[in-house]
Amino acid sequence: KMFAYCLFRIAPSTQCIKSNAGAFLSRISTLNSIQTCGYAKKVAPKGKGKGMIKEELKGPEVCKDPVRLTSYAVGVNIYKQGDDPKIKLPEEYPEWLFQLNLGEAKKLHELEPDTWQYWKRLRKENMWRNNKLRKGKKM
Repeated sequence: KMFAYCLFRIAPSTQCIKSNAGAFLSRISTLNSIQTCGYAKKVAPKGKGKGMIKEELKGPEVCKDPVRLTSYAVGVNIYKQGDDPKIKLPEEYPEWLFQLNLGEAKKLHELEPDTWQYWKRLRKENMWRNNKLRKGKKM
């Protein structure tokens, strides 16, 4: 459709060129103004301009009450409603909870080779090694 429309617009202009050059130029200027008027305005980028004011994100409020910090597990509640759970006595928690390793992960040579921790750590170290080797290659 657009091609046929352009042909019908060009045909009268070729006749104008033969008869009068001034009339041809005026037709071209009106044609250009008609074509550009139909386009939408360009949307300005949001937040990337130099004059834009950046909104600072506010984090959660920090609890400084010592009584609340010692009697509740502050920050454990993941729901919008509800309260943080109360801290229980150590006897009420399972034994394995106190045996968890909270420090650095054990090295591969420190683990026994027949355990799943050993094979999991071996796989993870191989992935790290492969990723470092791939970084050096050019794509």
